Amino acid sequence: MKIAIIGHKRIPSNEGGIEKGVEQHAVRMVQRGNDVTVYNRGGHNVFGKEFDGKKLKKYKGINIVTVPTVKGAACVPIYSFLATIHAAFSRYDCVSFRASGSCAMIPLAKLFGLRVVASLHGIDSQRDKWGGFASKYLEFGERMAATKADVCLVLSKNMKEYIDTKYGVNSILFANGIDKPKSHAPEIIKEKYGLEKNEYILSLGRIVPEKGLQYLIKAFRECSSDRKLVIAGGSESNKDYYNQLLALAEGDERIIFTGYVYGQEVQELYSNAYIFALPSNLEGMANALLEAMSYGNCCLISDIPENTEVVHDKALSFEKGNETDLQKKLQMLLDDENLVRKYKKEAAPYILDRYNWDIVVDQMLRVYAGDVVDYNTVLQERESRNGVIQSK
Repeated sequence: MKIAIIGHKRIPSNEGGIEKGVEQHAVRMVQRGNDVTVYNRGGHNVFGKEFDGKKLKKYKGINIVTVPTVKGAACVPIYSFLATIHAAFSRYDCVSFRASGSCAMIPLAKLFGLRVVASLHGIDSQRDKWGGFASKYLEFGERMAATKADVCLVLSKNMKEYIDTKYGVNSILFANGIDKPKSHAPEIIKEKYGLEKNEYILSLGRIVPEKGLQYLIKAFRECSSDRKLVIAGGSESNKDYYNQLLALAEGDERIIFTGYVYGQEVQELYSNAYIFALPSNLEGMANALLEAMSYGNCCLISDIPENTEVVHDKALSFEKGNETDLQKKLQMLLDDENLVRKYKKEAAPYILDRYNWDIVVDQMLRVYAGDVVDYNTVLQERESRNGVIQSK
């Protein structure tokens, strides 16, 4: 097939979960003989222009069209409008719109007769960093994804219930994926931050309000432990939240902010953590959680459905936004190394069996071609085939 993807920032980059997913999907689709074009946004990396990559026209067989845009609130509408117009004259078999901001242009794509699949990675209109016009625009995009796309894909059962109930539709579950990682000894992180294996709690991801890091810092400060808390990740253009976190951590030398991290440094942080913490108020399906578990981490998560659906009983949860409950669970894990080892032992086998990029791409290509099938069905089909092969 000839496929277009609209709605991410840029690939290759490490700017967020959507970008990671687009790259993983597109690479695999090309490997299977499909012609894939991704529409990158112009401008700088959200974590700073010092992290900008080269402007490419081709990457691992993927065609890249860079769309000029502007800074500020008009960025997404202008980018997605121009990308959709370009796609309309490029004769694609399917256009994949990612995230609700870009999905606002789905009616325009349908006007040109395109087959459209929308992928919603979270309820973006409810994210803490948005308000006013931005929230209304994202809600409009969400509605267009649900009601105007040929198929609307969602990342969690909770999102499916929300979309289906609000818009009277039948959305389809998909998933994020993960590859089996290679563990690394603490080299870079030892030199830069003095970190050794099992000596720190890790929280890694974008530093934005919906991640709930204020709860984690306040809870950790009340814990009795010589272990450190590492907050790894960059903040986007609005630094107010990041500065609030720095103020909350002031005076506690156990708390380390690394800033934006990538490459082997990320791998070392995952490989050597004692606990991985995800205190989010809102998620779609957190790539960081999948990655942390794939490295065999004991995870402590907020009890939002998007997190608990992923981990089942292979991680420990606390009540969302409840600093007292978070502190209690943190202290319990800090004091009970046997319990931590139990979760570590179970995490990787479970997550690697269930969340797989190749299965995700199997599903997406079938959906793009018109076979509307959800992720769990494709997963079960593969497990059934593997069972037959093993029995033979």
